[in-house]
Amino acid sequence: MKNKIIVTGGAGFIGSHIADKLLSNNYRVTVIDNLSSGRMEFIEQNTSNPDFEFRNVDLLEPGKLETAIEGAVAIFHLAANPDVRLGPDNTKVHLEQNIIATYNVLEAMRKTRVKNILFTSTSTVYGEATIIPTPEDYGPLVPISLYGASKLSCEALITSYCHTFNMKSWIFRFANIVGDRGTHGIIFDFIEKLRKTPESLEILGDGRQDKSYIHVSECLDAIMYAWEHSNDMVNIFNIGSNDTITATRIGEIIVEEMGLHNVIFNYTGGSRGWIGDVPKMMLSIQGLKNIGWEPAYNSEKSIRDAVRSALGKL
Repeated sequence: MKNKIIVTGGAGFIGSHIADKLLSNNYRVTVIDNLSSGRMEFIEQNTSNPDFEFRNVDLLEPGKLETAIEGAVAIFHLAANPDVRLGPDNTKVHLEQNIIATYNVLEAMRKTRVKNILFTSTSTVYGEATIIPTPEDYGPLVPISLYGASKLSCEALITSYCHTFNMKSWIFRFANIVGDRGTHGIIFDFIEKLRKTPESLEILGDGRQDKSYIHVSECLDAIMYAWEHSNDMVNIFNIGSNDTITATRIGEIIVEEMGLHNVIFNYTGGSRGWIGDVPKMMLSIQGLKNIGWEPAYNSEKSIRDAVRSALGKL
């Protein structure tokens, strides 16, 4: 009998790639997703696979969740509201869809005796770090966005459940992940703007925001590698690239890939793109390097491949 793995948010950008990977690695996979941001088209290639199951379950309905995860050996918990910028407009969204949803997952695990959780966190838990590249042991952690605060809260719940109920966790703090099936973020914002006004591009802030980007394929490799090569009660890893790229350079790449010329860049001003934006972000990935993994792509290659995918050129 193949081992059963749960992927919450498995119809989303990264979750659907994880579901694909787990099926190819000979696991039975149950995707749990309420399709609030996930898309059936991302998992339709698996619906005829006898080792695949989809359950339209909201993580705010814990009873249904317990039934769905019964018998699983691990949960890949990706379900969350993925848009950092929503916090100021809806202060409850990250509380409900990140913190309470994660609590419900952990409670369901406790009741059904599922012992392993792999959680996708974020670089935003570090806030505006004074050490760049930022290592996993950086502190104190002072998030400046409600999204970052919610993810840090989830991390604390997970680590405390591990120690209290003898579980194991793998927590992954992501840089910016881009690639096929991505649905939001700077690449999509810029492409949409340029399609509406090909002669100019509005860039939020001053364009000098400088951050790490990693392709979803490499993110996936890092997650799987860390899961296979670390076995502490709590395992925390940054996942990112070895360099950064500015918002302006991303704009230039998109202009190039769209075949546009003489595009004027207009900046809204200030160092931040939005409230809660961290203008400079680069994670240290020494933890992954210490166990034998590092990325093959740099930020620019990750961006360019993702742009080509978004434009239908791959």
